[in-house]
Amino acid sequence: MEEAGRQKHEPSSNASSTASPTRPAEGIGVTGGDGRTIVCKASFVIRSIYEVAGGRQAFVDLAHAWHTRCLADPIVSHAFSSGFHPQHSERLAAYWAEALGGPPEYSESLGDASTVVRMHAGNGEHPEMDERAQQCFAQALDDVGLSADPRLRSTLIAYFRWSTAAMTAYPDSSDDVPSGLTITRWTWDGPE
Repeated sequence: MEEAGRQKHEPSSNASSTASPTRPAEGIGVTGGDGRTIVCKASFVIRSIYEVAGGRQAFVDLAHAWHTRCLADPIVSHAFSSGFHPQHSERLAAYWAEALGGPPEYSESLGDASTVVRMHAGNGEHPEMDERAQQCFAQALDDVGLSADPRLRSTLIAYFRWSTAAMTAYPDSSDDVPSGLTITRWTWDGPE
């Protein structure tokens, strides 16, 4: 599923043809014509999920693809039946990008995690909708070309599953959501 004007996204790669969470920062070549062993030292910089995915545009494309799939789903679309902000996908992309190692665009201009959790609170429990939203996310990864790297795909799916649980943690009332929640940053090993 590819909307007009949207392009398939290729994960970024600085040093190789496939996306990798690590890249050599510097290295020393090995020489040894005189019989001595010289240890090659290299340090590695761990690239963020945001970087490996391809940066801001990758998350904008993913948010649009996910939102399109949600609106087409007979169960998930109910969550949007009362309407949604005209910049929903861009705001969602900023939130995901910040959580996954990108710039703090969301928290600096739109709010904190408490703001987002309150938007999702007080709607009761809806496990079927949550599961289908996660399926829409996995399909959206395919739609925008973020499925080629298995580690990236599995990390993004794990993040979305975790995030879905966090967003639905206050089913009774938005008044139950504590103030001052910060956006949880995710690494390749999960939440920090």
